[in-house]
Amino acid sequence: IVVRPFLLKTFEDINKILNALREGFTIAVIDISPLRSKDIIEVKRAVAKIKKTIDAMEGDIAGFGDNIIIATPNFAEIYKGEKVTEKVEKIES
Repeated sequence: IVVRPFLLKTFEDINKILNALREGFTIAVIDISPLRSKDIIEVKRAVAKIKKTIDAMEGDIAGFGDNIIIATPNFAEIYKGEKVTEKVEKIES
């Protein structure tokens, strides 16, 4: 199992994130701040696509702070307090 950091600079960067997650042994720590500073619409698209893939894999996803997303395969669960869950939903809307 690998905890791997990713930097989301463009929407296309999600492909390497999704590929790593699909392998099933990676917990992704995704910094969305570079793309967020350029285009919030692209951030929303990227987060929605990552969430859709994670849901299909029965994994877990959560936001930490304003710029970090954690995505895990189905073997790992993220503790979610109220504020953590609200962050991902806020980014998506």
